[in-house]
Amino acid sequence: MRLPQLTVGQKLAALALALGALALLSQPHRGPFVKLDARELASVVEEQVDHVTAPELAAWIVEGRADYRLLDLRTADEYAKYHIPTAENVPLAGLPDYPLLRNEKVVLYSEGGIHSAQAWMLLRAQGYTAVYMVLGGLDAWQDEVLFPTLPADAGPQERARFEQAAQVAQFFGGQPRTNGDAAASAAPVELPRLTAPPPMPGPATPVARRKKKEGC
Repeated sequence: MRLPQLTVGQKLAALALALGALALLSQPHRGPFVKLDARELASVVEEQVDHVTAPELAAWIVEGRADYRLLDLRTADEYAKYHIPTAENVPLAGLPDYPLLRNEKVVLYSEGGIHSAQAWMLLRAQGYTAVYMVLGGLDAWQDEVLFPTLPADAGPQERARFEQAAQVAQFFGGQPRTNGDAAASAAPVELPRLTAPPPMPGPATPVARRKKKEGC
């Protein structure tokens, strides 16, 4: 039986899962054993993995969707330097004890994809079914959302898509690049500064009563 022809995205996802499995299984476990279903893993690879592309995630954030949890698996220092808006910082070692609901959608990302693959396997092994990875991780977020580039030989359709991508980039504080500028692409990239999110509403505090005026 011939194996199906994999796309570049499928090959990258398969590689991330394979390396993630190797790294995960080669480490001593301090908690319950992780069980992986080989057939399920093969099926996921063949179907291009449970993943979300960086532009898809950007659209969710722009739309203000609140039906998922976005987890940044990098270190606290890396997270403080820059993270995708709405992301929660959960280093891989702390993931097993992180408060997640079994029925909620969980989206994972790291710098590239290895930690995301490890985290995906951990959560799936623990019974979480709606787990997704950002394809390409933060690297893809930078290239496809913050700093999209218009090829020099772009046609009308590519230019139309680039115009939409440019608006999204500006929304997130990025900077679209035009004409395939090689010098700009090679220059060091400065990530946009994040503004602090508004504080979460707390319990209502009683309004102080005004003192009655004396003598009236």
